[in-house]
Amino acid sequence: MKKLIVASNNVNKIKEIKQILSKYPIEVISMKEANIDIDIVEDGTTFQENAYKKAKTIYDLLKIKCMVLADDSGLVVRGLDGKPGVYSARFAGEHGNDKKNNEKLLKLLEYKGYEDRKAKFVCAITLIINDSKALEVQGEIAGIICEEERGTNRFGYDPLFYIPEYNMTFGEMDSILKNCISHRAMALKELEKEMRYLMKEV
Repeated sequence: MKKLIVASNNVNKIKEIKQILSKYPIEVISMKEANIDIDIVEDGTTFQENAYKKAKTIYDLLKIKCMVLADDSGLVVRGLDGKPGVYSARFAGEHGNDKKNNEKLLKLLEYKGYEDRKAKFVCAITLIINDSKALEVQGEIAGIICEEERGTNRFGYDPLFYIPEYNMTFGEMDSILKNCISHRAMALKELEKEMRYLMKEV
């Protein structure tokens, strides 16, 4: 079975990626499972720049080469000129503090109307296959930022991201539904178009 390392230490993100890719004959492992302990500075100006940097950094460290997948994702809000964007995970200043990030987002949107609350989640993925081939794809999903948190899923901005078509936030969805429609799922579906080729050539 082919091996793929996810260049991330985010437990929730790795869990989602493993679930989405579970239908393929690929062993998906985290950096921790691959005994890689490194913090990668995400200093790119776009999601795609950060995804590529993470994937390339881990790939270059490997003595025995295998596929490396990295994603960078975040929230883009119309009324905040695209913020938090690439700074989504550290919007309130402390990396990964979902509670403070959500509180800051709600505060900034406190007096904003419906149009300004329109937002999208974006996921950029880089998959490094070998020394000469890498794939880059992107997925998005549109929604609205709620005025208060809804749901028990507290991953990132999920409790605030409302999707009208489903009449619920990501925070109210079960993982099966979310992993079918999310920005990460959309990006992986784009990647899926290349999967037959990958399975034959990698």
